[in-house]
Amino acid sequence: MPETVFSRPEALQQVTTHYCPGCTHGVIHRLVGEVVDELGLRERTVGIAPVGCSVLAYNYFATDFHEASHGRAPAVATGVKRARPDLIVFAYQGDGDLASIGMAEIMHCANRGEKVTVVFVNNAIYGMTGGQMAPTTMPGQIATTCPLGRDVSLAGWPIRMAELISTLRTPAFVARASVHAPLYTVNAKAMLKRAFQYQVEGTCFSIVEILSTCPTNWGLPPAEATAWLEDNMLPYYPLGVFKTPGGEDRAPLPLGGRIGASHAK
Repeated sequence: MPETVFSRPEALQQVTTHYCPGCTHGVIHRLVGEVVDELGLRERTVGIAPVGCSVLAYNYFATDFHEASHGRAPAVATGVKRARPDLIVFAYQGDGDLASIGMAEIMHCANRGEKVTVVFVNNAIYGMTGGQMAPTTMPGQIATTCPLGRDVSLAGWPIRMAELISTLRTPAFVARASVHAPLYTVNAKAMLKRAFQYQVEGTCFSIVEILSTCPTNWGLPPAEATAWLEDNMLPYYPLGVFKTPGGEDRAPLPLGGRIGASHAK
């Protein structure tokens, strides 16, 4: 008799997503769905989807969902959680949404220590709105608003959100993961589960930044986009746990570049 070893999480709808081929939003959705299922949270989970590639996330998760204006997901999450502290509330945000338009919202939400969880997808570019340069766009990276590549002398350096939020004195769980390869995906799920568990326990604000590919706006085939992330983003955006609620902050994991490769940057 055949044995089922793979199935869709109950926290995800039986539908096809709108994401481009090679985009890793779908992988991240699955990880969140698995964590929600494993912790038994589906019936009391509320997601917040702002403007961006995740704007249609309410079609994909089998949980309650709210829409938010661009960048305002942490503010909406704050309102939901304060009105209903018994709910599990998570915001699902991209880098243009969180690190640019919503910079004030995420920083103040974290500084207040709101007991919510933020899933922050960093693909180094504005995705849905046309491939513009984002605060996380890499030096020299081409975007529609910087066709010659990001010039750090004019636009500044890419913002490291995990490091920035981890400087706040308020207790929090802050981590960065990636989903471009299986080993990294396993680590990403572990970080997400830890983040949601802290909310279940009412411990602290939690955020997991997840590096993601965007083949369409990077102008690369999916396999090349994965290699580009490994070679360019990982050395600049180191993976690991940056802050824990007990104050035992830990250094980033030494995972940079392709698995097995060495980077001295």
